[in-house]
Amino acid sequence: MASPTASAASAVSYLSPWPGVAERPIPRGRLLFRGSRGGSSPLRLNCARRNALPPAPRAAKALAAENADALNVMIAGAPASGKGTQCELIKAKYGLVHISAGDLLRAEIATGTANGKQAKEFMEKGQLVPDEIVVNMVKERLLQEDAQEKGWLLDGYPRSYSQSMALENLGIRPDIFILLDVPDELLVERVVGRRLDPVTGKIYHLKYSPPENEEIASRLTQRFDDTEEKVKLRLQTHYQNIESLVSIYEDVIVHVKGDTTVEDVFGEIDKLLASSLTKKTEMVASS
Repeated sequence: MASPTASAASAVSYLSPWPGVAERPIPRGRLLFRGSRGGSSPLRLNCARRNALPPAPRAAKALAAENADALNVMIAGAPASGKGTQCELIKAKYGLVHISAGDLLRAEIATGTANGKQAKEFMEKGQLVPDEIVVNMVKERLLQEDAQEKGWLLDGYPRSYSQSMALENLGIRPDIFILLDVPDELLVERVVGRRLDPVTGKIYHLKYSPPENEEIASRLTQRFDDTEEKVKLRLQTHYQNIESLVSIYEDVIVHVKGDTTVEDVFGEIDKLLASSLTKKTEMVASS
């Protein structure tokens, strides 16, 4: 039986462009995003180019009335950036409804909803689930009472220009978009050292979180794509995808260094969220 982590990773693979093939949307005016060149050039975003991009149009109206006490947050990070850990800390501190598109997709398939049945047909053929199906799943989840009252934390989605524009057109927009930045060398080290215990589903790391004993160590397995070559392809895709989102969320994106301790990373995120909540409260009060 696959572990929850493995299942989630499997589901997520149907939500994004194939590794190394980031989406290239139809040019809109001067807005055209190109993939990174090959070779040894850095995978990071070109800040000068990023800042030069024109802002995308705003959605005309929101899904529901603003709740001054509820934050709406998007968070993104490369594989092994620590995003999952930070999501748990954010959820615990702010009480936000944590929504992962991969988990949502698996749940809808498991319960046999109309969206889930459509998605399953594509997945069984080895095809990516169309954006409109996943966006509809996300929209319906965000409209549920708990997300409206408590606010939401959208984890790792959208992943492309078309997905983000679909959300914009539905009036789904975050108060803040957190982007975790971790050096590529550290990301590769984190990924390549990961191991899974197939018995308990627990994730270990050979350097940072080694197994408790030899018995556990002997049965650990490595994900097929947790190799240096494949993680570099995944990183390239991640940076290309993030670049395609910048023009849409440039006024709410905040960069957080993710190569410090878990506590320090969350400390910075906490400050940013508290500031965003204060601004939102003041804005709603004055409107």
